[in-house]
Amino acid sequence: MELQITATSPEHPASLLDLPWNIPLAEWPEEHLVSLPRGISRHVVRFAQAGGEIVAVKEVGEWAAVREYGLLRDLDRLAVPAVDALAVVTGRTDGHGDPLEPALITRHLVGSQPYRSMFQTTMRPSTIRRLLDALAVLLVRLHLAGFAWGDCSLSNTLFRRDAGAYAAYLVDAETGQIQPRLTSGQREYDVEVARVNIAGELMDLEASGSLHPSVDPVLFGQAIVDRYCDLWHELTRQSVYPLDRRHAIDQRVRRLNDLGFDVAEMQIERSPDGDTVTFVPKVVDAGHHQRQLLRLTGLDAEENQARSLLNDLETWMATQDDYAPGDPLGARPEVLAHRWVRDVFRPTVRTVPKELRGATDTAQIYYELLEHRWLLSERAGRDVGLDTTVEDYIRTVLAHRPGG
Repeated sequence: MELQITATSPEHPASLLDLPWNIPLAEWPEEHLVSLPRGISRHVVRFAQAGGEIVAVKEVGEWAAVREYGLLRDLDRLAVPAVDALAVVTGRTDGHGDPLEPALITRHLVGSQPYRSMFQTTMRPSTIRRLLDALAVLLVRLHLAGFAWGDCSLSNTLFRRDAGAYAAYLVDAETGQIQPRLTSGQREYDVEVARVNIAGELMDLEASGSLHPSVDPVLFGQAIVDRYCDLWHELTRQSVYPLDRRHAIDQRVRRLNDLGFDVAEMQIERSPDGDTVTFVPKVVDAGHHQRQLLRLTGLDAEENQARSLLNDLETWMATQDDYAPGDPLGARPEVLAHRWVRDVFRPTVRTVPKELRGATDTAQIYYELLEHRWLLSERAGRDVGLDTTVEDYIRTVLAHRPGG
């Protein structure tokens, strides 16, 4: 069987052909390798230079390599944080013609580190908690996408700095499977495996003297279970609010944002008597709100502005008599969005005197009004409405700005 490289992009086979596939990975010459920290693996793994990028090469059986390659590509399409699969190399033989194990090739995640290299200096308990938070967020994202990991652990994860926090990326999908929807049992199994694995990994660090003395491996293993459960509950629970408590919906969305999640849309349904609103948040990729707002309303705004405006639009739509999701006789979202721009957005912005707006664009003005409405509603314990908000915003905010 001849050497065969199955790759995601046409340029990868050419650069990968220069690597010494006729030599077992453990014996590759230093000239091809890149010295980077590696985590613990069941297989031989090396970092190598291929063309202009660094790749991770893992020797593994053909069936497992092809399967993991496909799973990683699926996770990429689902926008789940994981390493990028580049190629599978099969048909390897040594200089005597004897077969060598196939290889799975992934792109090195720039700036990432395996957990053991991060513990080379004793890590503070607060930093360990942030790592576990990042891993819990990753596990929730995987489960929402229908991916059962099967072997969640610190060893199978890469961590990268994300502003003041950490982001976690799946690096080993060998034991995973993707389904349309996971059962509670599948999710609970994954979480239990994570608890046991993490406690064991921390015990290993403790035995080697690399763990802070105040860290209890068992308690920290349980911590990821608690964090996961909090996130899952907040993301998937169904909420019912009276229509006059719109600020309660804002409060729920803000909690999700604070937990590190974005909300694509709110699945809003009015009760038969029209006095309550139920919604289920959904998780999306970065930049979604900007694109969605532009598509629905024609308004071009920054991502945070767009998120806030879309939340307001979704909540407003639930109050409309002809809002009927899934009903072909109901008004289309684009129609309702146009009505919101005409009857709510523009009239509200126009009530703010031009001389007080200055160079501030209309999306920012409306965003600031929504933020002000949130603060006023929190104090009052009810939705104060836009009219009261605009009046107070002009008097207490704009009037005191330079040039106001």
